[in-house]
Amino acid sequence: MNGGIWLREEQADQAILRIMEAASQAFLELGVSRTKMGDIARFAGCSRGTLYNYFKGRRELHLAYVSHAATRVSTHITVELEKFDDPREKFIQAILCSVSEVRADPALSVWFEPGESGFAADLSRGSEMVSRIAEEFAAQLLAQSNGKNATDKKSKRLLARWFVRIIISLLIMPGENAQEERALVEDYAAAGLFERK
Repeated sequence: MNGGIWLREEQADQAILRIMEAASQAFLELGVSRTKMGDIARFAGCSRGTLYNYFKGRRELHLAYVSHAATRVSTHITVELEKFDDPREKFIQAILCSVSEVRADPALSVWFEPGESGFAADLSRGSEMVSRIAEEFAAQLLAQSNGKNATDKKSKRLLARWFVRIIISLLIMPGENAQEERALVEDYAAAGLFERK
């Protein structure tokens, strides 16, 4: 990559995308907790100073990375969920698809390995993007199910948080197989939220 790209304001989006790609490589090769800003700068082909022009520190970069990944995963899941009308099944599929998408991406799945999962749990609470995506999904489900008011902020926020917690839980402590994970989500995570058809 041409070093000048880091200095041109109109290329900021491309530079940030390059940093996200470099972070993916660094997390995969070094692990999330062991990756320092200098490592990401090295993978990106820029100086640490340049990296700090885009991100104030490691936490800010982590949050940006999580937001970038959440947006990508959410886009794919939204397409997948168009196949389902039933809110209960949509909830179940959203969880299982989210888990599957993260596991399919080695640079994301590394966040949930032993010794790394604390980062993922912390950042899922701190990411505005994760919260927004989860709350939008919760609002849709509430509007479709049991006539609940989708504008009820407390219900929407709690359902969104429950949704994220289930996904993180399955990523940190996987079931024995796909059938067990589906049963856990169907019989326990969705229990009480949706009436069975």
